[in-house]
Amino acid sequence: MSSSGPSITIHLAGDSTVAPGPLDDTGVAGWGAALHLHVEEPVHNEAIGGATTDSFRAEGRWQRVLDATEPGDVVVIQFGHNDQKEPDTLAATGGYARNLRTFVEEARAAGGLPVLGTSVERRLFTDDGDLQLSHGPYPAAVRALGTELDVPVLELTGFTRWLYAWMGEEESWRLFGHAHPETGAPDNTHFGAFGATTVAAFVAQQLRVIRGLDDHAEALGARFVRP
Repeated sequence: MSSSGPSITIHLAGDSTVAPGPLDDTGVAGWGAALHLHVEEPVHNEAIGGATTDSFRAEGRWQRVLDATEPGDVVVIQFGHNDQKEPDTLAATGGYARNLRTFVEEARAAGGLPVLGTSVERRLFTDDGDLQLSHGPYPAAVRALGTELDVPVLELTGFTRWLYAWMGEEESWRLFGHAHPETGAPDNTHFGAFGATTVAAFVAQQLRVIRGLDDHAEALGARFVRP
């Protein structure tokens, strides 16, 4: 992604679907592991497996993001996979949304541009070949917060649902392609190298749009007007 804007850093806050990992298929990798392949800006990735919006702060990772954020930097925030496992304290419109709101406010206070992300979908096909919805109300909570706070939203739930369905049940396995490290069953949550790189390419293009880097490019339509 060629950059024509000011020098910035892209900071990532999230769970295992964003986290660093090997891009040689020796382990799982979040899309954040491959983002540097598609952008010129440096990427600071604090995402970690198992993170919720609560634990990310409790472990000091969010503070590290804030400490490293300079005015103009982009701060991408994508959680939900693990928050949904704690519905009593991190309900979609409860603790989860409150934590995201605070992240946004603090990123802005540090001079950063916060960008929210809906969760990447799990690859869960039914016996009839339909793709299941696995995050319930959590993506909608992110979208609502984006509208309320005027924060850009990376629509990763919608994109990955389209991607898996477009590729089909068998071919979309290439995005994952490994057994779960704990259970040995097919891992339909964590990307392999191909999946991480593919989703990162989408994120990079969307961040380019959000930053308005192509808004003043020459319009080429006149070159194709019929005589």
